[in-house]
Amino acid sequence: MKVFAQNRKARNSYNFEEFYEAGIVLSGPETKSIRTGSVSIVDAFAIIENEEAFIMEMNIEPYKYADQIEYDPKSQRKLLLHKNEIKRLIGLTSQKGFTLIATKLFEKNGYIKIELALAKGKKDYDKRKKIIEKQQLKEIKDY
Repeated sequence: MKVFAQNRKARNSYNFEEFYEAGIVLSGPETKSIRTGSVSIVDAFAIIENEEAFIMEMNIEPYKYADQIEYDPKSQRKLLLHKNEIKRLIGLTSQKGFTLIATKLFEKNGYIKIELALAKGKKDYDKRKKIIEKQQLKEIKDY
């Protein structure tokens, strides 16, 4: 399994509840661009409209050898999920505070997949509490 991009910033800002693996509908040049590493999922999130899932704000740079005219690197792309997973996610994301965050973009069996996390945002005091705990553990290890 080859990982093309990870969203490390999300671990600091969200608590992850569940993980889902989804395929992505891509064009040929987009696939080649991802395989060369020209992709970023730092701000990427998923939405569900009309019982279809889409990934938003995933930045795929244009493939330099393709002759695409008016290519939008941040256009929405369709996600391939099972219908029962989509129905479950509709119910879960409608609850207050839950969202679908992209955590990892990888290749599995020759297909490019994305890992989505059902996440709930952390509060500022939760983040500070975690930093204090890390500092305390570090001080204990130093002694």
